[in-house]
Amino acid sequence: MSVPYPYSAGLAPAAVAVPDGACDCHIHAYDARYPAVPGARLLPPDATMQQYRAIQARLGTQRAVLVTPSTYGADNRSMLSALAELGEQARGVAVIDGLETDAQLQALHAAGVRGIRFNLSLGVVNAVAQIEPLAARVAPLGWHVQLLMPPDQLVQISDVLTRLPTPLVFDHMARLAPKQAGAHPAHALILKWLGAGRAWVKLSGGYLVSEQRSVQDPALDDLARSFIDANPDRVIWGSDWPHASASAGMQPMPDDAHQLEQLAHWTRTDATLHRVLVHNPAALYGFPA
Repeated sequence: MSVPYPYSAGLAPAAVAVPDGACDCHIHAYDARYPAVPGARLLPPDATMQQYRAIQARLGTQRAVLVTPSTYGADNRSMLSALAELGEQARGVAVIDGLETDAQLQALHAAGVRGIRFNLSLGVVNAVAQIEPLAARVAPLGWHVQLLMPPDQLVQISDVLTRLPTPLVFDHMARLAPKQAGAHPAHALILKWLGAGRAWVKLSGGYLVSEQRSVQDPALDDLARSFIDANPDRVIWGSDWPHASASAGMQPMPDDAHQLEQLAHWTRTDATLHRVLVHNPAALYGFPA
């Protein structure tokens, strides 16, 4: 039996006036044609762009950013296949291991890739020692470095991050739990980098850091708004579809309409919502303004 909105709870459209050109800045594609790396912890079922288009229709978004998930290590084929399918309205964030030639990096750029990701929370491919040399490889392309790591580790390597020649993008609300807002030194660092225009934060995966496992957790409000207030031009949003941990049966499935409604609640004004959904993604990923 088919599901109207695969890997997403609920049926109602988002009760938000979504602006034209809105971008979902964090999704993944899973495809059984491509093998998982040894030790991969997340092994969700296939998630296709045909399925994702139903989510786009429900939410009213037009653009998307595909991120190579940890499942595939530095094999970007699933992401690149989905990126080609979505076309000019999509961009990609790859995982690299340093073995790529300059020509291969140029080919990734031509395909729509605009950043590299380090998922240090799972540690399947990359290590901290690779951040600086790989950032130096992609800086001439104008790419950014996207990071997912525990807040304690972020503080430990803050000197490394400060030296990078690329913008920084922190996934999933920087993995800060709501109760850490204002108390953890990682929060202060990120607010400083946001204010200086050095870093970006994705308001994605709120359900992953919430103790309630819900993006509608009121405890998330102060954390999300602290990022927006620090610099509304350096905040973007992502659904995290297909919610790998949920689609693998590890937690409840989020409602993506509720996620978008929560973003509107955090941004407070239509002008700020437009920045987060349209203006900021265009600036970071090179979409037409």
